[in-house]
Amino acid sequence: MSTDRVTREKSFRGISVRLARHYLEKLGGTIVDDEHVEGAEWTVSLSAEKVAVGPTLELTEVTVVFEGDPDVLDSLIERFAQKAMRAGG
Repeated sequence: MSTDRVTREKSFRGISVRLARHYLEKLGGTIVDDEHVEGAEWTVSLSAEKVAVGPTLELTEVTVVFEGDPDVLDSLIERFAQKAMRAGG
């Protein structure tokens, strides 16, 4: 396993930070605070903002910054994205 740590940032629309925290907890993480979750070999920072989708619609966009071993992150990001796509739009 690699000892290098990398950072990968992904954005997901239609989910909340609360739901993102829940998904990360289900994937083996421990909630540190409202915006941080830590796993055995990874850490995640969460933030959210409203983004315009067309002239009258806004959605919440959650930005998830994953940090850790690249081999571990590939699987984690894929599993998180599957959960987020089921919930979001």
